[in-house]
Amino acid sequence: QVQLVESGGGLVQAGGSLRLSCAASGRTFSSAVMGWFRQAPGKEREFVATINRSGGSTRYTDSVKGRFTISRDNAKNTVYLQMNSLKPEDTAVYYCAAYYGGKFLPTGSADFGSWGQGTQVTVSS
Repeated sequence: QVQLVESGGGLVQAGGSLRLSCAASGRTFSSAVMGWFRQAPGKEREFVATINRSGGSTRYTDSVKGRFTISRDNAKNTVYLQMNSLKPEDTAVYYCAAYYGGKFLPTGSADFGSWGQGTQVTVSS
């Protein structure tokens, strides 16, 4: 089992930027496909981005393409989510998650077996 701890959330004005970090410990980080998800109040958890084991391939939900960038540093056991041009609709609790199966870049939350506790991102208008 891998333990995941997110950080970097906060309150930012629309148009601003934040960088989320997710530090992993326990199971081999470099063997995991990593993902970011978010959940806004009253809504279901939704996929944001995912990155493969080497960091060479990524996938994003359409609403964040061109604004968010997922990356990872396997030497530091950390995955990042750089969020630029933030909008009020990006307000949510953001979670990182780990997947150890055989799919290339899964996007379903049910695929990910390990989750962090979440970090709140609030974007004011």
